[in-house]
Amino acid sequence: MRDLVQNVYQAKDTDSILNLLDQYQDEAKIVAGGTDLIIQMREGNVSPPVLIDISSILEIREIKEEKNTIELGSTATFTDIEKHVFFNHSLSAIAKAARSIGSPQIRNRATVGGNICNASPAADMLPPLLAMDAMVVLKSKQQTRVLPLSEFITGKEETLLKSNELLEKIRFQKLNPNEGLGFSKLGVRNALAIARLSLAVYVEWDENDMCQNVRIASGALGIKAQREWDVERFMKGKCLNNSLFAEVAAFLEESTMKRLAGRSTMNFKRYAVQGVFKQALDEALEDMERRMIYEKGSF
Repeated sequence: MRDLVQNVYQAKDTDSILNLLDQYQDEAKIVAGGTDLIIQMREGNVSPPVLIDISSILEIREIKEEKNTIELGSTATFTDIEKHVFFNHSLSAIAKAARSIGSPQIRNRATVGGNICNASPAADMLPPLLAMDAMVVLKSKQQTRVLPLSEFITGKEETLLKSNELLEKIRFQKLNPNEGLGFSKLGVRNALAIARLSLAVYVEWDENDMCQNVRIASGALGIKAQREWDVERFMKGKCLNNSLFAEVAAFLEESTMKRLAGRSTMNFKRYAVQGVFKQALDEALEDMERRMIYEKGSF
């Protein structure tokens, strides 16, 4: 594997990354944690002549908390996210998603940027970020682009990242007291499993238990992690009750059957998706209730 790599560069800062990407473009691959890329290289699936190591650059590893916004540096590891005070106290669903990824050794190295750019349909961090309506900040020597994550991922292991661009950071808005986020994953075996199915649910309810807004994102339920736009439209404006749960469960089952028609996993996932959704929604509602209690107690 090493014989195929002609040059390895240790980037010192963001400018040096962009200069190297501009110089080598299609010949270069960025490596941070390397948990995906190194395996792909060993298996012969990719053979980049140039590697650009960005793992030591702290400015793109920072997790920044602004007044209304959170920014995740692209080389923040899943351990960084899992242990960060904001995610543990204010957005625990994202900390939960980070904890669900691989072993502690993998979480210590794997980065959120790598998880996004690899664009696996089963990537655990993608559903909660999609449900948070996250934006990706893409930087090249010539320009900076900001795209919705839902547009950035175009297919299985396919994104809109250009060969001279760096995914610099991921940005999303903090939640208000009447909003919540939940995440649920069904794997083959505990944390080491690749997700067979995962869902993240963002909800906003009013004082009359009406659904004002909802964002639902799925993983391992198609060729890419994606927003469930049809289900979201179905739920908006409706009252939270057991009847709605049953209707949405039936809607998800029908959608899964159509999407996975002809696949061996269809019969399993058509039923599993209902339970995974219910758990993610319950967690989102519990998250919202905690926020509202905290908000009332803060006065």
